[in-house]
Amino acid sequence: MRISTTIFLTDETITPVRLARELEQRGFAGLYVPEHTHIPVSRETPYPPGGPLPREYGRTLDPLIALGQAAAVTERIALGTGITLVAQHDPIDLAKQIATLDHLSGGRFTLGIGFGWNVEEAADHGVDWRSRRELGRDRVALMRALWADEPTAYEGEFGSVRASHAHPKPVQKPRKRKGAPPLTGPRTLIGGGAGPKLFAHIAEYADGWMPIGGRGLTETVPALREAWEQAGRGPEGPQVVPYAVHPSPGKLAHYRDLGFAEVVLQLPSADEAEVLRTLDAYAQYL
Repeated sequence: MRISTTIFLTDETITPVRLARELEQRGFAGLYVPEHTHIPVSRETPYPPGGPLPREYGRTLDPLIALGQAAAVTERIALGTGITLVAQHDPIDLAKQIATLDHLSGGRFTLGIGFGWNVEEAADHGVDWRSRRELGRDRVALMRALWADEPTAYEGEFGSVRASHAHPKPVQKPRKRKGAPPLTGPRTLIGGGAGPKLFAHIAEYADGWMPIGGRGLTETVPALREAWEQAGRGPEGPQVVPYAVHPSPGKLAHYRDLGFAEVVLQLPSADEAEVLRTLDAYAQYL
């Protein structure tokens, strides 16, 4: 099982370059980073875990730029978002940024996508909260048209693009789907709480699920696999990557027994010294 990490990189933490080098030298498998473009100070939406919103939420670095720096100083570690708020982006611009990062990193990028929790942040991007999941689905479909080998047009509910020359292409090869066009572009994982709607979206247009914290997976993963089979997806099953995990030997053994190939451990949003101490503590799991 691969041991990756995630961190809220900010203007006050360890830098992407320093962290990426340390991860690769120590043998960790990857680096995932989250996204918030801004946090409106009105704070009408409560923080999901409860209590005050941690400082780092309003100070996050742009994830694709940070991962670009990480890619430039490493050769092996995987690079990913956990998650990209796809509905809040222009999909043509985002498709170009993702394809460029995957190209320059040699195919090391994982696109983790999600639908957000902060209503005010989404509203400032013009996102109608009630339709954000459908909008995100549409955004991904449009991006995949641009990533296709041949110029491909897309006409969706929320956006469209003409058949276009769009390079570079992502390095990662299309994944076949029975009775549907292949999935183009980087490996795509969808984050969010377990439920029929989320699992239907994963089975329709993603490679797997990125559950936060990884609790209750013994009960929920069979439901995801059932949705996967009903959608006619391949026998290999959906990838499940527990995310932002605070590890223990028993927890990681449980994930291994469930057949997971990767887990993403939470690092503190902190300065270099504290992050490196945490990596030292996590080394026992490598």
